[in-house]
Amino acid sequence: MNTEDTLSPLRERIDTLDRELLRLINERATLAEEVATVKVTNGDHRFYRPEREAAILRRIKERNPGPLEGEEVARLFREIMSACLALEQPLAVAFLGPEGTFSQAAALKHFGHSVQAVPMGDIADIFREVEAGSCSYGVVPVENSTEGVISHTLDSFMGSPLKIAGEVTLRIHHHLMSRKPDLAGIRTLFSHQQSLAQCRGWLNRHLPGAEQVAVGSNAQAADMAAGQASSAAVAGEEAAGIYDLEILARCIEDEPGNTTRFLVIAKEDSPPSGRDKTSLLLTCRNEAGGLYRLLTPLVEHRISMTRIESRPSRRGIWDYVFYIDIFGHREDVTVRKALEQLERTALYFKILGSYPEAVL
Repeated sequence: MNTEDTLSPLRERIDTLDRELLRLINERATLAEEVATVKVTNGDHRFYRPEREAAILRRIKERNPGPLEGEEVARLFREIMSACLALEQPLAVAFLGPEGTFSQAAALKHFGHSVQAVPMGDIADIFREVEAGSCSYGVVPVENSTEGVISHTLDSFMGSPLKIAGEVTLRIHHHLMSRKPDLAGIRTLFSHQQSLAQCRGWLNRHLPGAEQVAVGSNAQAADMAAGQASSAAVAGEEAAGIYDLEILARCIEDEPGNTTRFLVIAKEDSPPSGRDKTSLLLTCRNEAGGLYRLLTPLVEHRISMTRIESRPSRRGIWDYVFYIDIFGHREDVTVRKALEQLERTALYFKILGSYPEAVL
C-alpha cells in the first residue's frame, strides 16, 4: 500500500472530526447568545465572569488526556470562550500601548483575540479609562521576576477606586531588532527601562558602545528604531513585524525564566473561583515591631503571603504603605477573619481585590 492509500482514511477521519468540531463550537456559541438573552432579561449585565472562565480552564487542563499539552488546550479553549463572549457583549480592554507591547500580549493571552484591545499612552491613562467606563477592563504590569516591582502601577492604586479582577503571567523574550542587517554601526539603542535592565549583561557584551535610551514602551522603541538610521530596539517579536524590522538576535534577556506579572483592573473584583488571591494595601505605626504586629493575623490564621512591597505613602517622611498578596479569597471564612483583625490593627486598610490565580 502506498503512502496516499495509507493517509486517505486518516484524512477522511480528520475531515469528519473537523465538521463535528465546527458544529459543536457553533452550538456553544448559540448557547452563549441564549445566556446573554437571559442575563439582559434579568438585568444582569456582568457578561464576563473571570471566576467561571478560570474554573473552566483549570478543569480542562486537569482533564486533558493528551497528546496536546494542557497549556495548549487551555489556550484553544480561551479563544473559543473569547469568541463566544464577543457574541454576548464585546469587551473593550485598555493596555499599555502602542501595538506590539508585552502588555498587549498579556491582554490577549487573558481575554483572547476577540476583545477590542485599546492602546493607552501610560499606566495612568489605563486607570482613567477604566474608571470612566470607556473600557471595561485594563491590563497593567506589576512586577518582573528579574527587575522586581513596577512602582507606577502600585502607586496608581493609592488614589484609585478600581479593583484587581485577575492576573496574567507572561514569559518575556526580548529580541534585538533594527533596519540594519547586523550589529555593526548601531549607535543608539531604544527600549523600555525595564527591558534594558533585563538585558543588561547581553547588551554590555555585544553593544558596549551604543547609547541606551529609555522610552515609554518597547513598541515605541521599535517605532523609533524604524525611523532612525544606526539605531536598534529591544522589543518583542510582534513589534518587529508591525514596524518592519529585522531581528538580529533572539532571546537576549539575561535570565531565561524572565516573567512579568500583569494585573487585570476593573470596577469590581471577582467572586471566588476555588483558587484565588487577595491583594491588600496597609499601613502601620512607624515603630519597632509595627509590621510584625500588623501581619500577625495572617500567621494566626495560617494564610500564606505571596508578596509584600513597600512604597512611600507621600504623606510624610519615612512613612510607607505595604502592598501584600495572600492566597485565598476575601469571602473565604479564614481569610475573612484574618482581614477583620487586620482592619482593626492597621492604620490604613484597603482590599484591592480578590481574583483567580493565573491559569495560563
